Amino acid sequence: MLPGMKRKRMVAIVGAGNLASALAISLHAVGYTIEAVVGRSGSASPARARNLAKAVGAHARTSLPRNLQACAIWFCVPDSEIHKAAGAVADKMDWSGRIALHPSGALTSDELDELRRRGAAVASVHPMMTFVRGSRPRLIGVPFAVEGDAAAVQAAQRMVKDLGGRAYTIRKVDKAAYHAWGTFASPLFTALLATAEHVARAAGVPAKEARGRMIPILLQTLANYAGLGAANGFSGPIVRGDVETVRQHWRVLRQVPSAREVYRALLIAALDYLPSKNRAQLRNALRG
Repeated sequence: MLPGMKRKRMVAIVGAGNLASALAISLHAVGYTIEAVVGRSGSASPARARNLAKAVGAHARTSLPRNLQACAIWFCVPDSEIHKAAGAVADKMDWSGRIALHPSGALTSDELDELRRRGAAVASVHPMMTFVRGSRPRLIGVPFAVEGDAAAVQAAQRMVKDLGGRAYTIRKVDKAAYHAWGTFASPLFTALLATAEHVARAAGVPAKEARGRMIPILLQTLANYAGLGAANGFSGPIVRGDVETVRQHWRVLRQVPSAREVYRALLIAALDYLPSKNRAQLRNALRG
């Protein structure tokens, strides 16, 4: 491998959280050299950075070194810290010819403007995936939304391809709606499951037991959605137009007020977006 090609496959990771860990380990697994993992001093981050650096054969740092060789630097820090993190390292090295990336779904590449002004090509590169402690998802098949400078977008697309993911471009103006979409797909879906556990408790089923009992129907629902789409994968009293059953739900959910509001919102969404009978009567059933 030519020296220039080797440098293009050298990466530094700023941050050591769940996403940073999954990214670093996945890049390392497909042949990228992780030169440095940077953890913020004065927090738990340095310890996490040391553990991650050990896993990928990198050096753990509390700041980017001036003699950094890596061509690409990922800023895997909380959204509110991206601009600040870029500003903190802007004068620490020569940014000409480097690629600076951040994985925020909501924020654009402009968060890295300080580095862009110093010669870096910058981009936002967001994987549509959930990252939590205790789970390290593979990135194979994961879609990544990419926007930014041409050179950074091209480099990001190459990395995503190497990871086995799928890169597609997104407009800056669409990022807020894109991130809201992702929030519905994962964290709010988790909130719905937590709500379901509370309704199960009203039925006399403890939350832990409810989780186990829900898994089969959840898996089949996802399989139906994946294979048939939302409309054809929709079942239950709303699609049948079973007004009396919905009235019974509405009455008993007085015991779980927050769940009652979720039920109202989702039933209305179902009537707006999915096939159902007796639409007017089902809406009226929520007035009691």
